[in-house]
Amino acid sequence: MIAKVIVDVAVKQTDRMFDYQIPVKWEGIVEPGMRVIVPFGPRKVQGFVMDVVQESSVKKLKPLVDVLDIAPVLTAELLKLGFWLKDETLCFAISAFQAMLPAAMKARYKKEITLAHQQTLDRLPEEVQKRFQYQERIPWEELEQTDSKLLRQFQQQIKAGALDVIYRVEEKGTKKTKRVIFPNVSNKELSSYIETLDNRALKQRQILSLFLESNQPIIVQDLLEMADTTRSTVKTLVNKGLLKEENVEIYRDPYENKTFAKTEPLSLTTKQETAISPILAAVEENRYETVLLHGVTGSGKTEIYLQSIQKVLNKGKEAIVLVPEISLTPQMVSRFKGRFGSQVAVLHSGLSKGEKYDEWRKIHRKQVKVVVGARSAIFAPFEKLGILIIDEEHESSYKQEENPRYHARDVAIYRGKYHNCPVVLGSATPTLESYARAQKNIYRLIELQSRINDQAMPEVNVIDMREELRSGNRSMFSNSLFEKLSDRLQKKQQSVLFLNRRGYSTFVICRDCGHVVECPHCDISLTYHKNNHQLKCHYCGYQEPMPRVCPSCESEYIRFFGTGTQKVEEELAKVLPEARVIRMDVDTTSRKGSHERLLSQFGEKKADILLGTQMIAKGLDFPDVTLVGVLASDAMLNLPDFRASERTFQLLTQVSGRAGRHELKGEVIIQSYNPEHYSIELASAHNYKDFYKREMHTRKQHGYPPYYFLTLINVSHPDLMKAVSVTEKITSYLKHKLKDHSIVLGPVASAIPRIKDRYRYQCMVKYRNEPNLTGYLREILQHFEKETSQGKLLLSIDRNPHMMM
Repeated sequence: MIAKVIVDVAVKQTDRMFDYQIPVKWEGIVEPGMRVIVPFGPRKVQGFVMDVVQESSVKKLKPLVDVLDIAPVLTAELLKLGFWLKDETLCFAISAFQAMLPAAMKARYKKEITLAHQQTLDRLPEEVQKRFQYQERIPWEELEQTDSKLLRQFQQQIKAGALDVIYRVEEKGTKKTKRVIFPNVSNKELSSYIETLDNRALKQRQILSLFLESNQPIIVQDLLEMADTTRSTVKTLVNKGLLKEENVEIYRDPYENKTFAKTEPLSLTTKQETAISPILAAVEENRYETVLLHGVTGSGKTEIYLQSIQKVLNKGKEAIVLVPEISLTPQMVSRFKGRFGSQVAVLHSGLSKGEKYDEWRKIHRKQVKVVVGARSAIFAPFEKLGILIIDEEHESSYKQEENPRYHARDVAIYRGKYHNCPVVLGSATPTLESYARAQKNIYRLIELQSRINDQAMPEVNVIDMREELRSGNRSMFSNSLFEKLSDRLQKKQQSVLFLNRRGYSTFVICRDCGHVVECPHCDISLTYHKNNHQLKCHYCGYQEPMPRVCPSCESEYIRFFGTGTQKVEEELAKVLPEARVIRMDVDTTSRKGSHERLLSQFGEKKADILLGTQMIAKGLDFPDVTLVGVLASDAMLNLPDFRASERTFQLLTQVSGRAGRHELKGEVIIQSYNPEHYSIELASAHNYKDFYKREMHTRKQHGYPPYYFLTLINVSHPDLMKAVSVTEKITSYLKHKLKDHSIVLGPVASAIPRIKDRYRYQCMVKYRNEPNLTGYLREILQHFEKETSQGKLLLSIDRNPHMMM
């Protein structure tokens, strides 16, 4: 039998299947979707089996070295999906398959030496015997550091067959085990033995009685505590053959110390009933359909998700729910765990590699039915999917920015079609592309235009900060926002302040010569972080101490400009000293569990004001939050990105939705230096439809999605002229090949022309119908393949890009 294998070597020449002989012992065991170790040139590499066939056109085949899996880790569907991803995103097949698995399962090879089967130590040379006295497997790297004489002895024994070489994947997240004790004899024999014990063997009697009662294995530590005894007492019973001790595998549970209150389905409103009806119909009929659920913040979309999933589970099927990374709060997790309990697995970046690996294995072993997770959870290896839900479908984090550059929505639609099940896209502010598809009946549009029980949307006031400046207010807080914050403090209500900029100040400038302190490796100013008096680059991680004098003219007149979350926190302490403030940004949530801890503190009313970046804009639901303040609403409008207005509208709408979600009325203050901009005006009026019309008109005028498709080609190189010349060649080639109505823009420097000492240039293709474009793009990649494989030239092609920077 022959295995067709994609090998873990990501270059153009190896981006195909290679044939390997399946040894007789593995015939009938090796299946498509399994990971194997194969010889590839002088080394051994990991690969994925794509198919098992009877014959090969290659005469002399190498055999598989090892099989890493008992059951396939990639289902038949995921194998097909991998090749679809390869074609859609122009990535290598191996990159597509690796993207589907947790990091702990990606190839990191370890070569070890062990005794051959039925070989005994006493037959080996004395020096070799010594190495095996304390370990069963000897890492090859360890041997390479010994003297050459011993190394030769090992090689001779390997050739003689006395020792085996094992190639295995050293998983970054290993299986976790615990020592357990369990009965080694029947209950009848245990009872008989207890009767023979004299009164002094009280602890032995107690231990054996525990096993008679529980009839279950008990973790060693738990047993010692339960019986209030010592390890030696347990060992005595093990030595007598009454009990047995073994290592058993256990799952790492990130939520083991949490209890989730069980929740029951809520009675749906008439509007919710109308909204859920077509979703349940598609579930019942096993019918694919993409549904756009456009519901204002607080309209009850989550309850619709939960009840739709219940219908799916009742049919014996499974569900995937995608939530943006920053919305995967404990609140969101508890909603799903509270309803479906241990049937839920959670996958997000806050988990350790081991925890993610264990959650994935629960899915793979069919021990859970629901997955709630960020972008990569879309690849959960379910085989009986009944629904796929993407919450906050407008979020840009659903698009992966490195190979394979897939969008989770597109993968969800592929899987929905494969499984004949509905795909639900939910948002208060859908992307223009999704809403346009719904208008054309490509998606079914379902709308929830009011909050639960017709609760009022928060009142929104836009403050013109230019007027504040003219009236003499130079503070970062408008008079209105300051008054409202003071009012909430008196009423013992909570407030949320939003600023999408971390650090203390956005740049540091010399007032004498105008010098701005920039990153030496990137064309970007450094951000000042006051807590450690460091200037940091948020692109490459470079940092340096805050200078006391100007590096250019040595003047002492160095000043901070721009406002970051640290500076706001300091200002709040001055103007509202009695206010308890929690700051949430990348700097305060970098440690594991800190995100959850800070939100729990705010939920327990241990703080009056929650101050943060975009991580506080979504997914939060606190009953006592009645005020939301947006400090610099127009910051995103100035970005060189055609989606800047859309993102500003979305962010303002989402953050405004945190206020007044329960009985107390909510209020929002939006501070702006550009209050007339339509995205700010219409967000303050909660008017999505007018925003959609206005923005669609702008997109049509300038030739942007959804009227045109986009492909962005990014080139970077340490040499500026090389980056420019490569981009020029690509631009010239595409202009020559593409149709007249397609538009090729460039070459042009990226918005940040240099990052990590690499110069960045790009060109963009706008097109409506270019059936041959994929072929042309592959030719470009092939033409520069030799240079890109050497590492200096980086070339990326992003179809339907979400980040233009």
